[in-house]
Formats: sequence, C-alpha cells, structure tokens
Amino acid sequence: MTSTSTPPAKDHGRAGRNLPAAIGSAVVLLGAIAASLLLWKTAFMLIVAVAVVVAVWELHRAMLSRDIDIPEQPLMLGGVVMVIVAYFFGAAALVTATGVAALAIMLWLLRRGVDGYVKNATASVFTLIYVPFLGSFVAMLLAEGGGTPGVGVDLDDGVKGIVTFILVTVASDIGGYAAGVLFGKHPMAPVISPKKSWEGFAGSAIFCVLVGWLLVTYLLDGPPWVGVALGLIAVVMATLGDLCESVMKRDLGIKDMSQIIPGHGGLMDRLDSLLATAAPIWLLLHTLVF
Repeated sequence: MTSTSTPPAKDHGRAGRNLPAAIGSAVVLLGAIAASLLLWKTAFMLIVAVAVVVAVWELHRAMLSRDIDIPEQPLMLGGVVMVIVAYFFGAAALVTATGVAALAIMLWLLRRGVDGYVKNATASVFTLIYVPFLGSFVAMLLAEGGGTPGVGVDLDDGVKGIVTFILVTVASDIGGYAAGVLFGKHPMAPVISPKKSWEGFAGSAIFCVLVGWLLVTYLLDGPPWVGVALGLIAVVMATLGDLCESVMKRDLGIKDMSQIIPGHGGLMDRLDSLLATAAPIWLLLHTLVF
C-alpha cells in the first residue's frame, strides 16, 4: 500500500535553519548591496525602496491571519516616497512626509466604512512607522556623503556609514548565532524566542563591539570610544528588534513572515535587526563622526 503521509520537516539542529541556503542567500543580498554602493550609490535607494515594498506585502499577508487588513498599495507608495524624501531632503522633510502619509492612509480607509476602522488604521500607522519610517534613516545615513555622485567607485561618508551600519548589525546576528549554537544553555526569553540565549547575547555583544571599534576607528576615522558605543547600542537594539518581531509572529500565529529568502524565511525576518538599529546608528554617526 502506498503511503500518503507528509514526510517530516527536515531538522536543522540547534542552528534552526538551512545553513547552506542561508549563507547562499546572504551572499547574493550582500553582493547586490555592495555593487550598488560601489558603482552608483543612489542605486542603493532602489534596493531600500524594493525592501520597503516587499516588507509591507509581508506584513499585509501576515496580518490577514488575524483579520487585520491594511491598505497595501497606499502603504507601499507612501513608504517609497518617505525613503526618497529622506534621502534628498533630510530629517525634517521625513517627519512631514510621515505625518502626511499617515493621514492620507487613514483617510483612504474611510472608503471601507466604519467596521474595523480603528483596528486597520492602527495597524496601518504601525506599519508605516515600523518599516518605511525606520528604513528612511538608512537613506539619511547614505546622504551623509552629500550630493548625488555619478557612476564609479565613491567611498564617501555616506557609503562608509552604510557599510558600518550593515556590518555592525550583521555582526550581532553572526556573533549571537555562533555563540548560541556552541554555548547556548540559558534562554533569554523562552516564551518569545526559545533559541535566543544569554550566551548568544554575550557573543553578539563581543562581536558587535569589536566590529564597531574597528569600523569607526579605521574606516570612518572616528574616535575609538564611539566605535565601542556603536557596538553596544547596535547589540541592544538588534536584540530588541529581533524579540519584537518574534512577539509579532507569535501573536499572528506564524513561524516566518514568508518564504521569499531561502534559508531565512521572509525579508522582515532579516530586516528586524536592521530596522531597529538604523535610527540610533544614524544619530550617533551624524552627531559624533560626520
């Protein structure tokens, strides 16, 4: 008799993910980012804009599991406009664009009537702040170099800032992943994220501080103590960002936001730490280094 039972899911051990697929996806994504920054830095804004659109799509899809229906297209359009405004016109313009976008989306929802308005409007404004608003700090960090350079290698302050922001945040993930797999025994938040341990957090902190110190000192020519502070801020914010997204997924009853990135799950599953660290890293570098 032929069995029709579904084969069990493959166990990836303490790593919790398909490591070869995860590494391959990370290499492709980082390669695309590096190419845009080195060849024409404004092209990096296209990557940020696409990330905002995909992230809104994932959140819309995830929230539907709890009967929360955010207006997908207006949020995508508003989010892309916010990123562009932040890049070309700065923080004050971003705040204004965010306020206008929030009001416009609330007005858009009036077309659906009264039922569920507060729930959907609240989730929509939350999405607007969580994804495009926080993501726009990446645009402002890139704009630190000034101007809009043409094609060609251009390692100005903005490009160096983006490299620092990405690498120090990735360092938190790598340090925590390695230390957690090798030494993790004491769960940090077992109800929220069972695989996250205090040993992993210690690994994140050590690696973040080391990478932050090296990058600020030798890439940005900034004070070494700023690099240490950058590492400490990054590890705290990255960890909080990861925990917050874990709470969201548990509340929504899903494991991953989507399966768009092999070995990683959804784009939001990778952006959680980056979104959380973008604003404080921009403020620190803008105030003390650039």
